[in-house]
Amino acid sequence: MQPLVILTGPTAVGKTKLSIALAKAIDGEIISADSMQVYRRMDIGSAKITPDQMQGVPHHLIDVLEPSEDFNVVFFQQKCKECMRGIYERGHIPILTGGTGFYIQAVLYDIDFTENEEDGAYRRQLEELARVRGPAFLHEMLLAVDPASAKAIHANNRKRTIRALEFFHLTGERISEHNERERGKPPAYRSCYFVLNEEREALYRRIDSRVDEMLLAGLVEEVRALQLMGCHSGQVSMQGLGYKEILDYLEGRCTLEQAVSLIKRNTRHFAKRQLTWFRREKSVIWIQKEDFSYEEERILAFMLQCLRAEGILR
Repeated sequence: MQPLVILTGPTAVGKTKLSIALAKAIDGEIISADSMQVYRRMDIGSAKITPDQMQGVPHHLIDVLEPSEDFNVVFFQQKCKECMRGIYERGHIPILTGGTGFYIQAVLYDIDFTENEEDGAYRRQLEELARVRGPAFLHEMLLAVDPASAKAIHANNRKRTIRALEFFHLTGERISEHNERERGKPPAYRSCYFVLNEEREALYRRIDSRVDEMLLAGLVEEVRALQLMGCHSGQVSMQGLGYKEILDYLEGRCTLEQAVSLIKRNTRHFAKRQLTWFRREKSVIWIQKEDFSYEEERILAFMLQCLRAEGILR
């Protein structure tokens, strides 16, 4: 099997810097598994890596879509496979880096999405219900037919709620059961799946600090520019953390202080959900930064040791 390295973890934990050091050490190329860095002109709120920070390491699936375009797991899986074919042809190792666990799972286990066809009329009906009755109403509908999915999907995540309802409507099967069956498949690659983490209070401080830095770097101005381009809250891109809250501020639904407070709170909640997801995954190698005294050199040495043990490195 072809090699694949995965480096993930909660938002703001420090994946970007470590991924560069790892790529340099193993002659790797990085594929972004981030649902926001794929969008052009959405740099500050997504904490997008800069060309200088890349240090010459090739990066893929960054700045490939306009904010008006939809991004989903099927598109990601297809594009990721294309990138990986090129990386293997160049004799390099792909490093899948980012915090979107479902995207990582879709690639690692080669989840089959071919049966997930769409019913446009039913989807439009659900979207209208969400608009008129609110996302909580749809979530209650999902709870009635697929409690496991309702538990896993946040009540405000309209996109995933609609997808789960649509799947049940089309197939008669709960999408939670389908996903569980797909998760039971063996990995499609010879892989090491690293999850970088740190003590919760330290992580929360990093999140708060990062949000403050985003504000200083011009997050409000970035969202205002997107708004002037015609971006609105109904778009997938504008549902991203930081963007939806600042858009609410710009449209007069809250104060800036309230928006910033919500970004910090929602990001902390998101980090908690990310960790819950990773704890469910199989064969994960946890890296607790405090266990290595927060020394990147020691963390990197440990990762290289694991890669050699799996036969990914000689």
